[in-house]
Amino acid sequence: MSEAAEAAQSPASDLQSDVLARIDSVSRLFGSFAALRQISLNLAPGRCYVLLGENGAGKSTLLRILAGLLLPTQGSVKLFGDLAPHDARDRIGYMSHAPMLYDELTGLENLKYFRNLYQTRDCLTPEGALREVNLDPALPRTVGQYSQGMRQRASLARVLISQPELLLLDEPFSNMDVESAHQMVSLLARFRNSNRTIVLTTHQRELALPIADHILTLKAGRVHSFEHGSPSL
Repeated sequence: MSEAAEAAQSPASDLQSDVLARIDSVSRLFGSFAALRQISLNLAPGRCYVLLGENGAGKSTLLRILAGLLLPTQGSVKLFGDLAPHDARDRIGYMSHAPMLYDELTGLENLKYFRNLYQTRDCLTPEGALREVNLDPALPRTVGQYSQGMRQRASLARVLISQPELLLLDEPFSNMDVESAHQMVSLLARFRNSNRTIVLTTHQRELALPIADHILTLKAGRVHSFEHGSPSL
């Protein structure tokens, strides 16, 4: 392993005192298969972390652990000081491969439904969340008639409605054409610049480079390399 990767594995990898997430010696087993092996990282607020790696490298597993959807088999994750991820879910937005939208409803109808699931949190209005991702709330088309780029943006609006501080995005550029992917990158740059922390997985490294503060490559469940990015947006 390179010196950079060894530094990424250390709990002191980010020397800033302000740390949003501490991932300490995390492993995750599924039976005899180790999806993650002794991962240690610190994530700072207002940064974009891009996770690269082949299928099965552990990228999605790490996102799901950060989201509180999976527990580590070994090790610990603390967010926003000393909170376990499942205790910080109202401060986390998680966008999976699946858009998690109802195809027979319009974008606005979808977001009104999801907004009603948040009873105590100061959320965006459904109209405001759609405008955040450059979608027209008055669009009468159902989500099933959306292009892939529009579906991804509507899914992002669903995530943003709770105004999360930590955005976890699993392949946000999946199946998009070039123009739609660049629109998504521009949106994410704006959210990152508003001091949200973004952790995203992608197979399309070149698309994420304009917003990447740090680039981590996972291989067989370990941090194989850790690079500092040079965001241009």
